[in-house]
Amino acid sequence: MRTSLNEIKRIEAHVFKQSPTGDQLAFEAQLMLDNELRQKVQWQKKAYNLIHAYGREQLRSEIEAVHKKLFTTRKYDHFRQKILRIFNR
Repeated sequence: MRTSLNEIKRIEAHVFKQSPTGDQLAFEAQLMLDNELRQKVQWQKKAYNLIHAYGREQLRSEIEAVHKKLFTTRKYDHFRQKILRIFNR
């Protein structure tokens, strides 16, 4: 298990360009020779992209919920009117 954690750290350092130049070049050379490692890198990149997309969607949902609450709840009418006056100028 320790080996796989080290490999994940190496892949992550490569993907986010956090390793020294020499290590980066050595890793890229290893990628050219090792198809399995190349696939692992592709899957890890895909996982990061999915996590990023999910986080963006969650944030979008939270913002929409706040917007809905502020612009439909009677309690916030004064705030809504102030905001609308700012953008209607």
